[in-house]
Amino acid sequence: MKKLPLHIKILIGLVLGILWAVLSSHMGWSQFTYDWINPFGVIFINLLKLIAVPLVLFSIIKGVADLSDISRLGSMGYKTLFMYLLTTIMAVTVGLSVVNIMRPGDYVSEEVRSVNRISYELWTLETDGVERMDDKDFLNDPTKAQYLAEAKEILAAHGENEFVQQKVENAQSRKSESPLQLLIDVVPDNVFFSLANNTFMLQIIFFALFFGITLLMVPGEIASPVIAVVGGINEVFMKMVDIIMRGAPFFVFALLAGKISEMAGDEPSLVYEIFLGLGSYSIAVILGLAIMVFGIYPWIVRLFVPKMTYRKFFRGMGKAQTLAFSSSSSVATLPVTMECVNDNLGVPKEVTSFVLPIGATVNMDGTSLYISIAVVFLAQFHYVDLTLAQQLTIVLTATLASIGASAVPSAGLIMMIMVLQSVGLNPAWIAIIFPVDRILDMCRTVVNVTGDATVSAVIGKWVSKQDSKSST
Repeated sequence: MKKLPLHIKILIGLVLGILWAVLSSHMGWSQFTYDWINPFGVIFINLLKLIAVPLVLFSIIKGVADLSDISRLGSMGYKTLFMYLLTTIMAVTVGLSVVNIMRPGDYVSEEVRSVNRISYELWTLETDGVERMDDKDFLNDPTKAQYLAEAKEILAAHGENEFVQQKVENAQSRKSESPLQLLIDVVPDNVFFSLANNTFMLQIIFFALFFGITLLMVPGEIASPVIAVVGGINEVFMKMVDIIMRGAPFFVFALLAGKISEMAGDEPSLVYEIFLGLGSYSIAVILGLAIMVFGIYPWIVRLFVPKMTYRKFFRGMGKAQTLAFSSSSSVATLPVTMECVNDNLGVPKEVTSFVLPIGATVNMDGTSLYISIAVVFLAQFHYVDLTLAQQLTIVLTATLASIGASAVPSAGLIMMIMVLQSVGLNPAWIAIIFPVDRILDMCRTVVNVTGDATVSAVIGKWVSKQDSKSST
């Protein structure tokens, strides 16, 4: 067992965690699992989050301070943002392609879709500024009259869902903000408050860049001791990652066992029912995410980094990917992602310390793909066919929302509400896909982390080319 690579041990822990959760559910041990095993998983995530914020701060400062030419920072910055924007557009395009080809909403029964369609038509009548998207008229169809009462109950239930309404209000407040609100949100008024809240990672990145650039501008005799201290602290935090990851297989076991036990309780059939009810939708999302991870990202890496083989890329990122699946958090996985990209993919630290923290904050490829599939599925689920123009609106809105939603808790849900509203659909429909959101969130975090590593490898290759040119 000692000779196995760490990512294989983590994968074994993940599988054993799932098996334990199923067994404990059958045996009636779910409460025991949640009370006595799950806390170790929570501690693991807390440890990673504890390290993530100071690691981002000191690694960026160190990376900027190590740059011999400050102009390289600006060049690296716009190339990084361009690559992240490009992969986000590709992710949304893949999502729309999958959902239009598979049409998962068509697998739902005629009766359910008819009820949903009538609830949609009732919603358009009750909501100001919203018009029906097509000529279908189930409300005035005598053969559909039997579904009217149930449709009214569904619409009322959506309106009474406090969690959904809270997210809708959050999305509305963001829509009413200035177009430059993103820039305002990036600049902190109290950096210590930002450091204490890892949801404000963009503000931490801004401060770290500002500090690092200023450090380059002060005299060398003043800057040198500061750079030495920052570098030393950064190395200490990287060592902390090594120490924590030694227990990762057990922690991942505890994390998965706790999460699934929380979902299933002592009735494992609940999990099966969840996936049967939204099976076609879940398959479509997982297929789209798999295309990104196993198709698009390796193709990008091979295109820009020919020496990076498919095997080397996935063996190098295995530890970070399994941890991303377990934790459902790109930020919590960030310390491990940096270690994998540095040590296994050979990307320079000055690149990973800049590119990866930005990616963990603004790169939401998995979430963007998930949203594009979810929105079209929900439309199909309600007998609404979106036009090409409306689907292009989804591409644009999902891409722009992914940039500005990074610092917002439950960013994915708020993004989805904004996209639903942009094409004239009921934002309360997010309640329909809640049951499978947790598991799919684990899958899309793997995509986000893999996308971050892909962009880092590409930027790292560009930096290496620049260095070789300048040395000749």
